[in-house]
Amino acid sequence: QVHLEESGGGLFQAGDSLKLSCVASGGGFGIKGVGWFRQAPGKGREFVGSISWTGNSVDLQDFAKRRFAIERDNAKNTAYLQIVDLEPEDTAVYYCARSIRTLPSRTTEEYEYWGQGTEVTVSS
Repeated sequence: QVHLEESGGGLFQAGDSLKLSCVASGGGFGIKGVGWFRQAPGKGREFVGSISWTGNSVDLQDFAKRRFAIERDNAKNTAYLQIVDLEPEDTAVYYCARSIRTLPSRTTEEYEYWGQGTEVTVSS
């Protein structure tokens, strides 16, 4: 059974940077894409971005294109989400997920394994 665990969340100030990690065990990421999603308080889960299994293709949601970056290290079965110049609107629980596909995907139904999430709080 694949297990995903996110880390790196916490309390931040506006303008800070952070790097979230997602470690896969029990089978790892394989040749599957990895996605990042977030859920802000009182809102639904939204797509942030995803990366192909090779790492050569990244798809970022429009709001994420300026300040977010996704990468992965397949040797370590780890994916990363980096956010610079944090804003209070980035406050959310961030989830990583393993896709059923090799290429980036925006559809939650195409993700079969999910982590428990890591909470990010950004104060102004």
